[in-house]
Amino acid sequence: MAGPAIHRMQILGAALLFSTGGAAIKACSLSNWQVASFRSGIAAIAMLMVLPGSRKFLHPRTLLVGAAYASTMVLYVSANKLTTAANTIFLQSTAPMYVLLFGPWLLRERVRRADLLLTLSLGLGMALFFVGIEPPRVTAPAPFEGNLLGALAGLMWALTLVGLRWLGRADDERGSAEASVVAGNLIACLACLPLALPVASSSTMDWTLVFYLGVFQIGLAYIFLTRGVRHVPALEISLLILLEPVLNALWAWLVHAERPGPWSLAGCTVILTATLVYTLKRR
Repeated sequence: MAGPAIHRMQILGAALLFSTGGAAIKACSLSNWQVASFRSGIAAIAMLMVLPGSRKFLHPRTLLVGAAYASTMVLYVSANKLTTAANTIFLQSTAPMYVLLFGPWLLRERVRRADLLLTLSLGLGMALFFVGIEPPRVTAPAPFEGNLLGALAGLMWALTLVGLRWLGRADDERGSAEASVVAGNLIACLACLPLALPVASSSTMDWTLVFYLGVFQIGLAYIFLTRGVRHVPALEISLLILLEPVLNALWAWLVHAERPGPWSLAGCTVILTATLVYTLKRR
């Protein structure tokens, strides 16, 4: 029993580390371009050192999926700088809606009635974030613009997931999930670097946070995830990963006293409930 328990703990550990991103990004005074670039650069180095399979990232398929993942990373950081952490992560969590829309076209996967209901529910949840725009605050100075970027992050994350599924159907030499994650981080680092330099001012805490985000919040989290997913059923993984958006909002509340508005909370509830119900019914 120890083996399965360890693998489930790895999935939970990944969800826990992922969930700290919003609060840590907001605590860092560096710009969104600087955080996105340096965070991804450090993450790529960490993964290249630990995951040998991630070093084969120069295949065109891998780079294509990596570009979608890089867009997700940059949009996630930028959205967190403008709107609440809860809004950012839950809007990104609408990715399954786009996956279900793209599946029949890109992956030739059949759409079921339950898939359509989830798509409508996630669409409703996303719309609620734009019903009553929250007033600006210190940790969320431009909520509307941030919500738009969060919604775009959901779209790009969906394309990333579709791409990873596409790679999974191909031969090993055509690319891997690990290599795509490394490629995405390298692309994000290099794409944002011209806008990140020079660094006019920074503190030791800023660099500590960037190091944490790169090594632990991305690097170690993906190491846990890639090792755990090999031994844990897909349904359990989906349920365990649902911990991430909930904790993400919790950390932002505890660290920054950041509370989403009523319409945003309604959107969070709809997205979380729809995803949970859909996941359980797929058993």
